[in-house]
Amino acid sequence: MSSNKKYWKSVEELDENSSIVETLRNNEFVEAIPTNEFLADAATLATSSTTRRDFLKYVGFSTAAATLAACEGPVNKSIPYVVQPEEIIPGVADYYATTVADGFDFANILVKTREGRPIKIDNNKIEGANFHANARVHASVLSLYDSMRLKNPKIDHKNATWDQANSRIKASVADAKAKGGKIVILTNTSASPSTDRLISQFVSANANAKHVTYDAISSSEALDAFEAIYGERALADYDFSKASVIVSVGADFLGDWQGGGFDSGYAQGRIPQNGKMSRHFQFEANMTLSGAAADKRVPMTISNQKQALVKIYNTITGSSVTTSKTDNDDAVVKAAQQLKAAGSKGVLVCGIDDKNAQLLVLAINRALGSEAFNPSNSRQIRKGNNADVKQLIADMKSGAVHTLIMNGVNPIYTLPNGAAFEEALKKVKLSVAFSMKEDETVSKTNIAVATPHYLESWNDVIIVKGSYALTQPTIRPLFNTIQFQDALLSWTGNTQKYYDYLRASWSGSKSWNQLVHDGVAVTEGVTSGAGAGADFNGAAATLAKATPTKLELVLYTKTGLGDGQQANNPWLQEFPDPITRASWDNYVTVSQSDAKAFELENWNVANGGLNGSYVTLTVNGKKLEKVPVIIQPGQAKGTVGLALGYGRQAAMKEEMMVGVNAYSLYNNFNNVQSVSITKEDGEHEFACVQLQKTLMGRGDIIKETSLEIFNTKDAAEWNLVPMVSLDHKEVAATTVDLWESFDRSVGHHFNLSIDLNACTGCGACVIACHAENNVPVVGKSEVRRSRDMHWLRIDRYYSSETTFDGDNKTKEGSEGLLDTVSTLRGMEEASDNPQVAFQPVMCQHCNHAPCETVCPVAATSHSRQGQNHMAYNRCVGTRYCANNCPYKVRRFNWFLYNKNEEFDYHMNDDLGRMVLNPDVNVRSRGVMEKCSMCIQMTQATILNAKKEGRPVVDGEFQTACSNACTSGAMKFGDVNDKESEIVTLSEDKRMYHLLEHIGTKPNVFYHVKVRN
Repeated sequence: MSSNKKYWKSVEELDENSSIVETLRNNEFVEAIPTNEFLADAATLATSSTTRRDFLKYVGFSTAAATLAACEGPVNKSIPYVVQPEEIIPGVADYYATTVADGFDFANILVKTREGRPIKIDNNKIEGANFHANARVHASVLSLYDSMRLKNPKIDHKNATWDQANSRIKASVADAKAKGGKIVILTNTSASPSTDRLISQFVSANANAKHVTYDAISSSEALDAFEAIYGERALADYDFSKASVIVSVGADFLGDWQGGGFDSGYAQGRIPQNGKMSRHFQFEANMTLSGAAADKRVPMTISNQKQALVKIYNTITGSSVTTSKTDNDDAVVKAAQQLKAAGSKGVLVCGIDDKNAQLLVLAINRALGSEAFNPSNSRQIRKGNNADVKQLIADMKSGAVHTLIMNGVNPIYTLPNGAAFEEALKKVKLSVAFSMKEDETVSKTNIAVATPHYLESWNDVIIVKGSYALTQPTIRPLFNTIQFQDALLSWTGNTQKYYDYLRASWSGSKSWNQLVHDGVAVTEGVTSGAGAGADFNGAAATLAKATPTKLELVLYTKTGLGDGQQANNPWLQEFPDPITRASWDNYVTVSQSDAKAFELENWNVANGGLNGSYVTLTVNGKKLEKVPVIIQPGQAKGTVGLALGYGRQAAMKEEMMVGVNAYSLYNNFNNVQSVSITKEDGEHEFACVQLQKTLMGRGDIIKETSLEIFNTKDAAEWNLVPMVSLDHKEVAATTVDLWESFDRSVGHHFNLSIDLNACTGCGACVIACHAENNVPVVGKSEVRRSRDMHWLRIDRYYSSETTFDGDNKTKEGSEGLLDTVSTLRGMEEASDNPQVAFQPVMCQHCNHAPCETVCPVAATSHSRQGQNHMAYNRCVGTRYCANNCPYKVRRFNWFLYNKNEEFDYHMNDDLGRMVLNPDVNVRSRGVMEKCSMCIQMTQATILNAKKEGRPVVDGEFQTACSNACTSGAMKFGDVNDKESEIVTLSEDKRMYHLLEHIGTKPNVFYHVKVRN
């Protein structure tokens, strides 16, 4: 029945004779839309080739200026990865192969675009694509839509045109040339042969010019060592899949050490195959991802690590360099002996910022003949030179530098003497900065040039020798930006565009179009030449003279924020650190024994939050005040840790101005400093998502065993099936049901496999889930109230004894209720050097789901395909389902996180909302949400196969998390396809379900963790 009710928006509409109402009927917009403001000038608008049809096609969503500026879609020379469509089809995603190269993170990726907008990063899996996306790379798509980006060139902090800026730069270069003043180009490591060639051409044309490469996180000592032996400023590459024994001395190779990207090869060797797996020794100060994964982890000060490295060198090479005794000599000798026995199947890596230490690494791996050690296909992603940077600062202070041109660097923030650099900058006649942000350095320069995001740019990249990759734009530049390479072309008198220059430079086996399509080409590897050589014994003797300091500060980079380039990215700020599980902060990590000595504390408060003490750190007379403290199990006694990349203030939203700037303590580019600590008054409030640290002997959550038991005992002994009572008889819990089952063999039925041996806790899956499913950011205050919205979490557990097996024995040894309670309370405290396990947990999509039975409005229900569905429009927010979920994976929208000034993150502005996936709706206040097993992705795969008239191929089904997982820990598939990999995994003897005794029959299963 139709309604004849009259609806009105204002009282004025009730007056039919109102002139205002009549005006609105004829003109929806009372004021003219200022189109010219965001489509540049009228001349530009007049020459636009965008038709009305194309405009509507590209702008099928509600955004503002940025969308209109980019309405012509991706550059027409870009070729989508899968096929080249004749035009963008609304509702259908296109993929572009490109490469990230921001000076710190490098990866070969695919970019998913919808209606002209990049919305998600995937891994490029084509041959030659060796580097995959980490959490920061996955989050970089959101940085494209950063509302704090520099939008125009600026001269003396006022908007200008590029022509005006370019004229002034050219005049300054000419003036410097005439007067003999120095011209310095200061850049990060571009790893781009074309960019390096353009810089060389500029330097050749200007005899007084020099190129200085500066990496905020220095690898200069390792580069110096490699250059001395191999004659090239590069780093060795490592393939850990070829190693049976891995020894790491202070190198977090599963984190950011030397550019990262080692987790895939490492995980291959960690999954038991034919009764074998690699053995991993880790000697380190901070608890790291690599230490968490190790079979044998030994906490050590850096001074002791140097002694350990020399002892290993002596064992491997037969040298007899005198060393000092340490508390862990037995463990060091054992590791050295096993490394020597492994021979070519052994490998050693080291993270000590010392040229002598890095020389010993090269000597040891050469003596072993290590197959995992690859100096020929060397890494080109670190080129910084500490000596050159120090000389530049000295030249600036003396007034010798006439023109300074910077690209991709922020030295006022990242240098320990940033204030001194700022003062020296005043003596430079013209300072120019090419940057995406008006950051700490850009705000102090004469000319600021807005540069495009890598998703708006052309470039080429050589990450490792033997692989050539392209960066291609996936959207037209959102703002009035200029690429640094186009500027270099202009300064060298070349009228070409950078795209044409790149294309003309390519001479490989693939055609240019094929190269753009694939994103990567395999080229012939070039063997590194010979350097001047080195005195290895002399290096060892020098290293052995290292003396311990009272307290060592070990600076490191967090998995989430890295070097701090993306500090304004809310996905990364809210990303929980894999080890501490805290977000929105950096902090001093201290051992339990040192915390007692300094009277430092952590404690929980009534709302479930974690609080802690403050300290002041003093390094070489420089103080860093009010730094919060987290007591970190596994931190080496006599050391403290602090993450770099925080404390940013310029070009940042207020909510993202968190933490302290640890770069101020990064003296001489060394990550180890002698430090003193003073406790301060006050208490710091942390946003920590996991306050329960230990597993407390609950072996049915994370099951683990040793390789020896795995090989010699029946699975029933180490992968116990939980038992329950039925008719007064003990039977397997898996045989008992409270529900009637239905036939699931028809059609598709999805399972997700998670291998605890392969999971490194890196968190790439967490950010990928955010991007795919429009998961909101709620901020520090809400996270602190346990209201984080992550659909996928990675639980991290410590052992309360030295091992998890020790936990079980402690728990089983308790007798009586009081003794058991006392024992369990004691087991809440993690060991001084605990074993660590990571466990990704999302909605388990139970076939017998407890949430479904308690929902009064049937908002949550089960599908034949195995997915637990949520009908958001039906949900009334009773939260019964969350109370009844044993896995605690359901999230309640306490507030509206979209278009809400109380949550001023990317969903609160038009530019930030461009990242939203139109296939997944944005949830509103008062509804429950959770992992959907990416039903939009599985349905799209089914429909695509149906359209092409073929069955779905094994491996084609993916979720955001399984697609992002580079270690192979997550595998997704259809268990009704009996030939699929997921079926093989489900029948593996290591397979078990989480909380199997409850009888929920999940569609997510895990694999028992095996330690060697």
